[in-house]
Amino acid sequence: MKVPVGILGATGAVGQRFVQLLADHPWFEVVDLAASDRSAGKPYREACTWRLAGAPSEAIGALRVATCEGPFRAKVLFSGLDSSVAGEVETALAGQGYAVVSNARNHRMDPDVPLLIPEVNPDHLDALAVQRKRTGGGYIVTNPNCSVVGLAMALAPLHRAFGLREVAVATLQSLSGAGYPGVASMDVADNVVPYIGGGEEEKIEAEPLRILGRFDGKTFVPAGFAISASVHRVAVSDGHTMAVFARLDRKASAADAARALAEFRGEPQERHLPTAPRQPIHVLDAPDRPQPRLDRDREGGMAVSVGRVREDRTFDLKLEALVHNTIRGAAGAAILNAEMLKARDLLP
Repeated sequence: MKVPVGILGATGAVGQRFVQLLADHPWFEVVDLAASDRSAGKPYREACTWRLAGAPSEAIGALRVATCEGPFRAKVLFSGLDSSVAGEVETALAGQGYAVVSNARNHRMDPDVPLLIPEVNPDHLDALAVQRKRTGGGYIVTNPNCSVVGLAMALAPLHRAFGLREVAVATLQSLSGAGYPGVASMDVADNVVPYIGGGEEEKIEAEPLRILGRFDGKTFVPAGFAISASVHRVAVSDGHTMAVFARLDRKASAADAARALAEFRGEPQERHLPTAPRQPIHVLDAPDRPQPRLDRDREGGMAVSVGRVREDRTFDLKLEALVHNTIRGAAGAAILNAEMLKARDLLP
């Protein structure tokens, strides 16, 4: 029997992606949809202005939208809530015994909340034992910032094989990362905007260190290297591209680094989780790849594409990385997190 799940913020951009990706999921069945008070009580097809390809199923379209306070039939809730409301709502629901699998930023750096990429740091789920003592049974698990997912996945095999001392990254982030209606067309047409609000650079500098660090039984100890980030909004629909520069503890050739990246696998691949990419990192040989339009949808948008791996005279290595920001960087990441929780028998 499938696990019943709910979606918080179901009418928004991330919520719609949850609805799309959970359609016909082999393990999960959507039974609850929740959104703002103005949507509550309406069938989903009336409450939601659908902005993705295709359309929700008849059954999903007929579900009546509830408020986010609950109660819900499902005990597992995917949160696509905006950060302006997610913090209090998710805390309250975890206190009521729900498992909240969140895309929001509010709880990512809490001392007992896993900031999870299942291929990279599944051991951080050990923190749930500490968190559940505090909440009384429910919990929150978060996925990282949409750029950080791709960055941390690219850094993980390099850190394990060669050690990282310093990292610099410049991002070219797509329009969908700003949600809908997003960036004004007059701001981004024929333009690059070298700023993204909401502490975007600070998140990119802090979250990978949490992910690549360790849980010591009480709290998270960050990895011991520094990251410097500069972000840019560009006129691309989906897909965040990053230019990454790394200084290593141990010297490595470009071929060594490319091999470590291409051979990288994790627990989701070992367990054959439904949403997991067969190969988490695709290393591309063409000199002009990765490109968002050509590479963002690899393995259903769940793989990270890396190219132009080369040695650098200022740093040691440099490369380009690409992640689909609304799939691997948002809803798809949370679904994979929930699959990992189920595989480890951690769902209520």
